[in-house]
Amino acid sequence: MSINRRTFLQRGAAGAALFTILPRKVLGKMGGANDIIAPSDQLTRGIIGVGGIGRSPQHFVSDQSCRMVALCDVDQNHLDAGVEAAKKTFNETVKAYHDFRELIHDENVDIVHIATPSHWHGIMAVEAANAGKDIMCEKPMTRTIGEGRRVEEAVKRNGRIFRLDTWFRFKDTFYGLGTDVRPLKKLVDSGLLGWPLTVRISGATGFTWKFFWTGKENLEVQPIPKELDYDFWLGPAPYKPYNVHRTHGTFRGYWDYDGGGLGDMGQHYIDPVQYFLGKDDTFPIKVEVDAPQQHHDAVGTWRSVTYTYEDGCKIILEGEGYESAGKVPYIEGPKGKVYKGFECTIPNVMEVINELPEPAPRVTDFLESVRTRRQFALNESNGHHSATIVNMGVCALRLNRTLHFDPKTQLFLNDDAANRLVFQPMRGEWGKYI
Repeated sequence: MSINRRTFLQRGAAGAALFTILPRKVLGKMGGANDIIAPSDQLTRGIIGVGGIGRSPQHFVSDQSCRMVALCDVDQNHLDAGVEAAKKTFNETVKAYHDFRELIHDENVDIVHIATPSHWHGIMAVEAANAGKDIMCEKPMTRTIGEGRRVEEAVKRNGRIFRLDTWFRFKDTFYGLGTDVRPLKKLVDSGLLGWPLTVRISGATGFTWKFFWTGKENLEVQPIPKELDYDFWLGPAPYKPYNVHRTHGTFRGYWDYDGGGLGDMGQHYIDPVQYFLGKDDTFPIKVEVDAPQQHHDAVGTWRSVTYTYEDGCKIILEGEGYESAGKVPYIEGPKGKVYKGFECTIPNVMEVINELPEPAPRVTDFLESVRTRRQFALNESNGHHSATIVNMGVCALRLNRTLHFDPKTQLFLNDDAANRLVFQPMRGEWGKYI
């Protein structure tokens, strides 16, 4: 019996054992754009949400290793522009969908790329996993802790490959430090800085970028543009009268859809820290906030958010008022400190690091993960852990108090109001999807 590429992928993790006996030519080569890949062996991708990051140069791509075949958006102008751009740029005639479920269940789509506002990530990822699709998801992975649990469960249950699209744990220069995360991981693992460690994410490391993505209070009611299906855009979120500031790029300033600068950018900063601290399988046990009382609808600013792990390690996020706090270490331990630009109190630190063991290898090419069924470097599990840290902070900000967290149950201790934010009600039919 012959097994084509699509049949192989749909079999999920159970089919991984077959991979070793299939000739490489059956699956096509992994990398270069010049490699010849049979049409039946090409991966295909559909993008949900093409008004922002979904249309960015790094994501709006189509080549013979992975063709873009479908787009979806509830804003007709965005959808039309995406279809036109696909035709003009790649000569691709893509299918256009208004309802994300139709794209997910399109048998010609292998990979579903979720590039929508954050309040949709959980529902769409679970639906895609249940439909047997592999998934790329923009950060934050989910808007709530409970949604993250459901995504992780669905991806594992269905044997899918999941990629969370923040990459600083495995490539690119990390914010403000003049290095990627690899030497930091080696240094921390060596114990040369001592233990426990405090990691301070401040204006010195660029955290104020997008920090002031806040909402507006008392929005006036505006007419809904004819091209926008606003009710579908809201989806699981509570109904609120339309105002342009709620939608598209500025949606991040409202609790119903995201969590401001912390919700939007927090996972970019926290995920690499979770990795180099070696805490991908646990969570902090406490989160403290220094912030003004938050509005019930519009996200405001804050001064600091501090996370503490059971072993005493801390992550401190510094916000408003910390921009000129002077020279502070990024990582500080009992035996040493690391500053912006990888200035370190350990003499000849780079020479020392070069002699240390390399971190464990990981698959950092998503298409390779899809083809080999090997877990991607930033996946449903470690992604859920770093997203949960972000969402712990969001919960503490909304309630403006210290919260204690149980890593085993993934619930807050003795705080019913906080736990109501873990699994939040969804409007209409949407709760059944997650």
